[in-house]
Amino acid sequence: MQKMATALILIILGLIVIAFPALGLVPIAVLSGFLVLMLGIGLILAGISEMGESAGMGLLVLILGIIALILGIGFIFSPGLFAWVVGFLVWIIGLFLIIAGIVGIISKSGGSRWTGVISLIIGIIYLVIGLALASYTWLLGYLIGLWLLIMGIMMLVSKD
Repeated sequence: MQKMATALILIILGLIVIAFPALGLVPIAVLSGFLVLMLGIGLILAGISEMGESAGMGLLVLILGIIALILGIGFIFSPGLFAWVVGFLVWIIGLFLIIAGIVGIISKSGGSRWTGVISLIIGIIYLVIGLALASYTWLLGYLIGLWLLIMGIMMLVSKD
């Protein structure tokens, strides 16, 4: 009975988030922002304490902490920034997959050529999705809603 209730809640939440994509994006952006903010504070404190042992390493950790702090605050107050960063990271991964695919296609061994072709295709898909997420922040909200809906349906129809 508890599994059915959870499945129905996930389905309802998925439909609500698909209807109102910001309802899915905002909580994830705020939670991620809070976590990145805490990471930034921790890195700043670690960087300050590291300065006594190694100025260069301490400065590097301090700079990373400041960047994380700024991103964390940005994610909390601007969910669009969060969606853009996610899209950018997906785009970067797509770029790496395309490069790996080209290397696999060019390589001498036959098995890695097919792996290269698949990597190239997936890389292109990642590139398109990354550009879409960076350009259309509401799309990430739809994807979150779709994920909730699918998880609820899968839980509802599973026999466990």
